[in-house]
Parts: sequence; structure tokens; C-alpha cells
Amino acid sequence: MQPFAPSMPMATSLRRPSFTACSSSLLDADDEGVRGPCEDATLCKRFAVSIGYWQDPCIPHLVRLSKARKAPEINRGYFAHVHSVSQLIKAFLRKTGCSCQILNLGAGMDTTFWRLKDEDLLPSKYFEIDFPMIVMRNLHSIKLKPLLSKPILDLHSEDTLQMDGHTLDSTRYAIIGADLRDIPELEEKLKKCNMNTQLPTLLVAECVLVYMTPEQSANLLKWAANSFETAMLINYKQKERLLSSGWESASAVDMVELYSKLPRAEVSRYGIESLEFLDEMELLDLEITFLATFSLPSFF
Repeated sequence: MQPFAPSMPMATSLRRPSFTACSSSLLDADDEGVRGPCEDATLCKRFAVSIGYWQDPCIPHLVRLSKARKAPEINRGYFAHVHSVSQLIKAFLRKTGCSCQILNLGAGMDTTFWRLKDEDLLPSKYFEIDFPMIVMRNLHSIKLKPLLSKPILDLHSEDTLQMDGHTLDSTRYAIIGADLRDIPELEEKLKKCNMNTQLPTLLVAECVLVYMTPEQSANLLKWAANSFETAMLINYKQKERLLSSGWESASAVDMVELYSKLPRAEVSRYGIESLEFLDEMELLDLEITFLATFSLPSFF
């Protein structure tokens, strides 16, 4: 791994560009088998937020609250999931002084960009990539909801912001509709949005690889391992696959251990262990273990 230099201070533009929509034909590359779990995961997070497990003012603008109540072990498992990924992302940003880029592969309806903006902890550029149909839905929400569009516009340095049906590219944020199984298309679209292979790069691929064939996911991992000068990847249950795909090193920590190591201040801040009664702790262990095992190159 290469050493990192501190970043230059981040500049915020005071200019107010407008969204300019361009016509684009619909793509039919998205899979129903992926869209369903994406929706389910976001609904679970939305419900956990609604009863106080953590704060996320943006997620209500991306998905409606489900009437179905989620089980306590699921809510607490998602708390562990969201905060563990957040801790790893923030550690990478601090290590690089925010002079880096983040690629969220299979981002779904994620709100990390807005949460990082609120904490003044954005990378040089943040990319989200998912199927075109999912991106279309997110772009519709961004265009209509000032809470989502304002942070993007505030950071944009041009007079106009071009947005077509499957892509939005701004100075600090890009969302791209692409099929991760089509590496040439993915790379072309990322380069058009000014991906910088020389910058330290964090790739977040939480669950997307399990929806690909072994060959397809291996191709994506090999591309990621070979495309960037310095890179780190956060992923679930793929340690051996990372090592066999060209990553120098990988380590795994299960979510039970990560949950036990979450900052007690964060757990106490939200009072999550008193929000709902959980009479069988074994259910929590099962849920958290099922949710994730992280694999990432040695970095810290």
C-alpha cells in the first residue's frame, strides 16, 4: 500500500446551478431478483430509523415507511450493519485526509453521501453505481426533494448540472446506471464522470457479489484490484475470493465481534438496547452473523 498525503481543504461552491434533464431511452438490464432485496433492505433501514435506532433525515425521501413492523433482532442487526460500515468508511476518509474517492457498487437507495456531507467528511468524489432502473428512481427523488438535491448543488462548481435518465454527474457526487457485470461499460461510464485511478479508492460492495455468478464477481474484483494505484474494499463473505482475484491481503471480522466493538458512546447515544425488548439474545447473534462478514485488504 502507498502512503497517503493530507488533502487540501475542501472548497464549497456558492453558485447555484440548475438540473437540466436530457432525454434517454429506458434500459432493461436490471434484474427483479436484485431490485426486490434492494427494496427490502431499504425498508428495514427506514423502519429502524423511524423508531430511533439511528438518525437519517434523507431515507424517508427515498422510500416510504412500511406498515409491517420489523423484529427487534432485525432492527438491531441493521444498526450494527450500518454503523460498522460507517466506521470503516470514516476510518478510510480520515486516513487519507479525505483526498480519495469512494465507489459504492450496487448502492441501492443508500444515503451515505448525505450523511458524510452533514459531518463535513466527504471524499474528493463519491460515486454510486446500480442498475439503471434503481438509479432512475433515485434521480427522480433527488430532482424532487430539496433535502437531497441541495447538498449536490451546493458543492457543484458549474453553472448547469446535466442529468439524463441514468446518470447524474456533479463536482463531488455521481450516480451512474450501469450493469456491474459489464466491465467495459462500467469503466467507460466511470471515466466519463471523472473517476481518478490515481486517488486512494474505497470500494463498497456490501452484498452485490452474491447476485452474480462466480465468474462475473471474479471479473469485477479483478478489475477493482488492477485499476487503482491504492484501493480498499468493504465486502461481505468474500475473503478467499478477494485473495484469488489479485488483492494483496484480506481479513474478515464477523458482525458479532464488530457489534461488540461498536463505540459504546454510539450505542448509548441512541439507547438502542432499550428501544425494544429482546428476550432471546441468540436471535440477535444469528441475525448479525447472517448479515455480514467483512473482507478488506490490510490498511490500518
